[in-house]
Amino acid sequence: MSRFGIIPAYNEEKNIEEVLSEASKLGITSIVVDDGSADNTFEICTNNGAFVIRHETNKGKGEAIKSGLDYLLKSYPEFTHVVVMDADMQYHPRETLAIFNSLENNSDFVMGHRDWREVPFRHRLGNFVWRTAFNIIFGTNLKDTNCGLIGFNRNALEKMKDGILGGYIVDNSILISALKNNLKIDQVPVKVRYHTKSKVPRGVRMVLGVLLYILREGVRYRLERKR
Repeated sequence: MSRFGIIPAYNEEKNIEEVLSEASKLGITSIVVDDGSADNTFEICTNNGAFVIRHETNKGKGEAIKSGLDYLLKSYPEFTHVVVMDADMQYHPRETLAIFNSLENNSDFVMGHRDWREVPFRHRLGNFVWRTAFNIIFGTNLKDTNCGLIGFNRNALEKMKDGILGGYIVDNSILISALKNNLKIDQVPVKVRYHTKSKVPRGVRMVLGVLLYILREGVRYRLERKR
């Protein structure tokens, strides 16, 4: 079984070397997408043997994920499983092991679920709103709908890639694409570590924006299933 990691990175010179080192110890082939970094992220990655895709300007996490996954599909026809990893050590690379294990036991798409006791209150509140709305409108019973640590097998990725959108809705767009394609979805517990606090106005806009996306796509999903 081949294990690949797609790592979107933006100004991550403080953490990326550790991420690459830990991933290598786990037998993960890393593909870094340097999303227009202004620091030494690119140089550190190349000096540590990682393959790096470079965006000339910052396009956001969603576009970085898409670039990495598109490259993987085109360049590694033998690959079987891939996990989207964090460049800032919010999720330690060893947390990917549970994702890979689930994929290797016939799951199509795996999303981690966080221990909410480890999540700051503001993030926990926003995620509660998203998770509750998502489960109600999509008829699911998911423990986490916005965890950034996710994995696919090749078949799932080929089916889902056109449904991956950018911005803050990237995690939900991937999950919704998995549902629409009737994929076998699993969730595994993962540990998370938060580094920074988001500003309140930005956080409120993000919560509302993602919530509106969930509601809009949920209505479309229900209407399509009735046809």
